[in-house]
Amino acid sequence: MHNVYILHSKKINRYYTGYTADITVRLEFHDNAETGKFTYNADDWIHMYTLECDSKQQALAVEKHIKSIKSKTYIQNLMKYPEIALKLKEKYKPTFG
Repeated sequence: MHNVYILHSKKINRYYTGYTADITVRLEFHDNAETGKFTYNADDWIHMYTLECDSKQQALAVEKHIKSIKSKTYIQNLMKYPEIALKLKEKYKPTFG
């Protein structure tokens, strides 16, 4: 399973977007983040959203797209309007062959 996920911290009022094949393990990693990692900056990360993708290639492309926008409003709209996620998945549909 390939997932793009979004965490939010009220403490620093920031979102974190990432990719993982195992959401449970990845969330534990963020809960125990090491010094120097972005998620170390706050201790109140909440898992807000997960988008299941068809392939690692698609998930990494969607993650890169979301990060390149650099917009809290875009992330909030992505979570609020499912059609945005569908369009992203279509735009970055895996190509085989």
